[in-house]
Amino acid sequence: MTTFHVITLFPGAFDSYLGESILKRAIEDKKIRVKLYNPRDFAKNKWHRVDQRPYGGGPGMVIEALPVMKAIDKALQGSRRKRKGGRKARIAFFSPSGKQFTNAMADSFAGDEDIVLVCGRYEGIDARVKKAFPMAEVSVGPYTLTGGELPAMVMIDAISRRIPGVLGHEGSIEETRIASPDVYTRPEAIEFKGKKHRVPKVLLSGDRARIDSWKLGKKRS
Repeated sequence: MTTFHVITLFPGAFDSYLGESILKRAIEDKKIRVKLYNPRDFAKNKWHRVDQRPYGGGPGMVIEALPVMKAIDKALQGSRRKRKGGRKARIAFFSPSGKQFTNAMADSFAGDEDIVLVCGRYEGIDARVKKAFPMAEVSVGPYTLTGGELPAMVMIDAISRRIPGVLGHEGSIEETRIASPDVYTRPEAIEFKGKKHRVPKVLLSGDRARIDSWKLGKKRS
């Protein structure tokens, strides 16, 4: 079973997505597990505050290093107890300047038993966290988000669907088969606001070679 250890200040952000559809079923079937660690639980002050003003000036607040380090260490301790000398857990730190997340990267993570995902917020996390642990900096796109929770859900989703048994059929992984961005289902013809819309005739032909050729053409266009 693959365990995703997520370091986040907002664990509630994961409730809805993990509680629906394929990921919910994967958790129930014990194909994956998602464990959430809140750095606030490792803060020593009575307010459980983890943000401070940045050295050198600048807007916003920075998440302190120690609470995040302790949260990561807690996640790693659990993975070591479970595995006892197996492959070490990999850590991903979300950053707009990180390596672009791709299907190939998802494939590389899919065989791991433990994956630690570190979600930043505000102006980011104290950079000393990256020096304390070996981790890969990952970006899910050429844009900046408010926090790392959405990227973490993207990685959990993309990696989970590659784990045997998570999807109903292994052929459901689109990138491993001939698939078109345009798909159709019954009925063959529909009418909307006086205009008829039909399924392309090639898809009704039963000619697999022609259908695959059509799908490839759509995929390239």
